[in-house]
Amino acid sequence: MTEAMQREPARPTLKMVAQAAGVSTATVSYVLSGRSKGGPGVSDTTARRVHEAAAALNYHPNRFAQAVRTGRTGVVQLSLHMLSDPWSLAVADAVNTAANEHGLTTMILADGDWFSALERQPADVAFIDGIGADRAEGRRRLATLVERGQKLVVFDETLEPDGFDVIRSDALPGSRLAVDHLLERRDDIACLTTRGAATSDRPSRFSVFRDALAERGRAVRDERVAFFRDTQASAFTAALELLSRPDRPDGIYATTDFAAIAAINAAHRLGLRVPDDVAVIGVGNTPDGSLIEPALSTVGPVDFYRQQAQVIVDRALQEPGIPLGELHAFEWSLIVRDSTGA
Repeated sequence: MTEAMQREPARPTLKMVAQAAGVSTATVSYVLSGRSKGGPGVSDTTARRVHEAAAALNYHPNRFAQAVRTGRTGVVQLSLHMLSDPWSLAVADAVNTAANEHGLTTMILADGDWFSALERQPADVAFIDGIGADRAEGRRRLATLVERGQKLVVFDETLEPDGFDVIRSDALPGSRLAVDHLLERRDDIACLTTRGAATSDRPSRFSVFRDALAERGRAVRDERVAFFRDTQASAFTAALELLSRPDRPDGIYATTDFAAIAAINAAHRLGLRVPDDVAVIGVGNTPDGSLIEPALSTVGPVDFYRQQAQVIVDRALQEPGIPLGELHAFEWSLIVRDSTGA
């Protein structure tokens, strides 16, 4: 035996932790997997003793061996549409907080290619924010993954559960609340939206704006619509365009919170007062909306991010082999703050 090998301490084992805590190895495995939290058969005192013994011995579970033995990876995968969007950031933060409480690791896909990623590396659960423009192909991919035993939670406004859970949060009724709220306070409102929403034949957050004006006998004027792409810089530029016109609108309905926040920043850049000179409302009820000055009026589900994260993590902790198929619906509310003159 070499001198280096003599100096190297033995790696602590599950058995050593069990002996130090005075419990069985099965109990140690159960506790350190995160499943004991709120579960039957293991008291809080026992769980605390196991964690203290593991910390004292500097024991870290072998995740690869654990995955082979239990069919678990310890990973929650998030496929988010736009990582810089406050909505995506809020989802990631809430899921990461909930996952950490159970010893799970959160992984976020940078490119959104959830199908290829899950083919290469399964996760205890994968959260998918939209299945893509080709919905038939998206459903086929979901079915393929379900057949392989992958647990999925999909965020979608129309998809029905089919071996996977669906989180549904229908934005259209909420968007109408936003438009109506702004129209009650302002006569000349503009819309900050995406070109795809404005040209789609399907109902959209933009079509809600168009229909609300039509019901009041008014048409959408081209100069009262500005388009942004999926970046905050693009939304800021579009808002500057709207607010720099000599006949600028006195209200802006933005189809996302991040675009509404960009509109408030654009107003500040131009020396305009919100809501005195221009009122602004967004869509999504993201945490960032309450932090900007003035605080953003918006629409969205109340306590949505925490509740959604709990659904995702609960599915990750669920025993492998149990089929999913539940619909989780969240209704939207109007949250009135200072940006519309609350």
